[in-house]
Amino acid sequence: MDDNLSQHQPQKRVVVCGGGIIGVCTAYFLSKKGAAVTLIERSSIACAASGKAGGFLALHMCDDGPLSSLARTSFDLHRSLAEELNGAQSYGYRPLTAVTVNIDESEQMSNNSNILPPWVDGGVKPGEIIGATETTAQIHPQLFTRALLAKAVAEYGVKVVVGKVKSVATEGDGVVVNVDSGGVIVGDAVVLALGPWTSKLPEMSDKFRVYGKKVHSVILEPKDADAITAHALFGTYYPVQGADPIDPEVYPRPTGEVYICGPSVEAEIPDGPELVYPDPESTQVLKKVAGIVSSHLKEANARVTTEQACYMPCTDDELPIIGEVHGMNKCYVASGHGCWGILFGPATGAAMAELVLDGHASIVNLNCFTPTRFATDKYDI
Repeated sequence: MDDNLSQHQPQKRVVVCGGGIIGVCTAYFLSKKGAAVTLIERSSIACAASGKAGGFLALHMCDDGPLSSLARTSFDLHRSLAEELNGAQSYGYRPLTAVTVNIDESEQMSNNSNILPPWVDGGVKPGEIIGATETTAQIHPQLFTRALLAKAVAEYGVKVVVGKVKSVATEGDGVVVNVDSGGVIVGDAVVLALGPWTSKLPEMSDKFRVYGKKVHSVILEPKDADAITAHALFGTYYPVQGADPIDPEVYPRPTGEVYICGPSVEAEIPDGPELVYPDPESTQVLKKVAGIVSSHLKEANARVTTEQACYMPCTDDELPIIGEVHGMNKCYVASGHGCWGILFGPATGAAMAELVLDGHASIVNLNCFTPTRFATDKYDI
């Protein structure tokens, strides 16, 4: 992918709507490639799912399916960006080991497993290693998103506008974006990266469906943070005998925090990210799971710093929507990445930059992600 447009071409003006990881990665690669980018965010950067996710990265877990190339390309881009941005220090990038476990509070075990670290000393039965340091890693997604935007602003001139996108329209050879607090912003192209709110935009409501799955998480600060090693746990836990299991995930961070999230449930999306609130019952279960997994994470040994929730943007066929919107020339969408949004961010942004500026993406084949897969006969494709 060429970083810069030809000197003989006029600078293309691109409006990116959404300040999560997908929007910021798109703005970064567009601006690095020579576009004049305006990023619109209604609240604050990475304030929704991009700031409240676990930040798990996997090279191989989407293999044997249509997401494989996107995942592998993005994993490698994350590694390159970590070198470029000093990710180990600035946003907690590090390789880690991923292990499956069964969590059972009725069995208080001594840890004699050769795959579990010593700090996992509670009612846990080891499963298998599903990721090694060569194939799995992590970031703090909010810190990553903000660090990448800071570089895009400082080095490539990205402008940030705070406001809610009210509508988008194509006019002539360009686009017009109406913002409630910033009037009208015009450009040569627009990219919609509004996460689960993408389909709430009036012009998109009948084009495709991006819906939200609500996910809860808690963040703990253990007293003996040095004892917690870089091992991610993918658990199965039965909260009540005979009930359906939940699948909590545990991600220690190099900052000394431990992030724990629970299952996702489709739910109605509120009007904005500032209106997303956690359900106390859901976060209570996660705190209980933490204490079962490790004595270091019991209430007496760890402080709960955060109880939160977010909405993952999902689609009916479980594939992201990446491409030009049918019937709207120069209007592009990048949304619906589900639980892999943090992993897929860089490759999506790089591919969108190529698609918008060059007319096609070469870094990743986007054919199976095109919005036209949802089109019906009433649309002109």
